[in-house]
Amino acid sequence: TRPTAAAETNGVPFTGAGGGEVVQSIFSDLGFVRSPPDATEPDVQNVFFTTLTRCHHPDRGPTDREVDTCEPFVNAEIRMINPQIIVPVGERPLRELAVEYTTRRPDSFDVEAEHATTIRGRGFELVPMKRPTELSDDEIDAFVTHLRQNVLSRDYRQTKGRQSR
Repeated sequence: TRPTAAAETNGVPFTGAGGGEVVQSIFSDLGFVRSPPDATEPDVQNVFFTTLTRCHHPDRGPTDREVDTCEPFVNAEIRMINPQIIVPVGERPLRELAVEYTTRRPDSFDVEAEHATTIRGRGFELVPMKRPTELSDDEIDAFVTHLRQNVLSRDYRQTKGRQSR
């Protein structure tokens, strides 16, 4: 939910050692990243990475106030990009996006239980992912398989925002 040191350097969230390399590897497997997971300047195609906050204290996670302050920027990005799929990474991003973009109560979401599943949002789908540093190889495989078989296989040009056509 906050920029990593690598992201602060290269301007691309979810880069750098640990969780960033995991995310880059996952999206590389899906065909959205054309550079190695440890690239200092990743070659990202047709996907947009962002965080809940734009700035943070380097020794702690973001506070509620910092998340609330950055919320208009995140929502403006989402409206401007008009994505078909949003991947909230971790419990807090899932809860924050749930408030704005679903009809479920935020406390009804559990990223552990909903990792690698699809949740209908308002005009797009949420596909939650556990924190990259907490993912097992099986959970990574489940996420990639779910996106490939159940999400990316559909033609969103015809069905964006509709259950079926």
